[in-house]
Amino acid sequence: MDTNQTNNISKDPVYVDSNIPLLQLNDLCKRYPGMGTYMSVFHMNLIIPRGRIIGLLGPNGCGKTTLIKMINGLLAPTSGSVLINGMAPCPATKKVISYLPERTYLDNGMKVSQMVEYFADFYEDFSTEKAYGMLGALGISSDARLKTLSKGTKEKVQLILVMSRQADLYILDEPIAGVDPAARDYILRTIITNYNPGSTIILSTHLISDIENVLDDVIFMKNGSLMLYTSVDSIRSQMGKSVDTYFREVYAC
Repeated sequence: MDTNQTNNISKDPVYVDSNIPLLQLNDLCKRYPGMGTYMSVFHMNLIIPRGRIIGLLGPNGCGKTTLIKMINGLLAPTSGSVLINGMAPCPATKKVISYLPERTYLDNGMKVSQMVEYFADFYEDFSTEKAYGMLGALGISSDARLKTLSKGTKEKVQLILVMSRQADLYILDEPIAGVDPAARDYILRTIITNYNPGSTIILSTHLISDIENVLDDVIFMKNGSLMLYTSVDSIRSQMGKSVDTYFREVYAC
């Protein structure tokens, strides 16, 4: 596990003014060295409210993961800013964000129960009871060593650890990409039933048809830019189409 994400997390409470946006992007840009004028994220301005489930959608290479890493403080912007509860990414914002990266970072030598204890030690908002309840529902033994589990089961364990926190913002990068279709419905139910309704979930995925029924809003990105931010209901009522159908049409050209 990448302990750099958790080492500096304070146990002190974070007091939040509910009038301050949960997440705000101000003219956010990211250029990687050696890539000339190419921007992975290009002048993004966005305000994300509390209490929403939001799909972050776009083709490969459009900047979704780069954006997610900047929100989590894992990448520094080239220019512009990210504000979480009015603060730039810092140890205090890591307390209120529960992040599921695209790639599994769990320590293969540890048992599932040891990972649960690890998270409980680092995050005061982590619920051991909730974690063991979800592990049991998916038939995952807490005594199993991670190296003995399949890739899909490891991803389920990682998602369970992330969703067992009581965070303000959950950021899930491809949470159902590596699991079998039979488990997807359960995992989506796990996501929507195990978070604070006052919190927000940002869910990045290519499997739009599988998740659109749980989404409130969608963000479409293209070539590093914000293409669209609207509600799912608006797409259905104004376009007369599902999110999946509209997405395919938008990105067909």
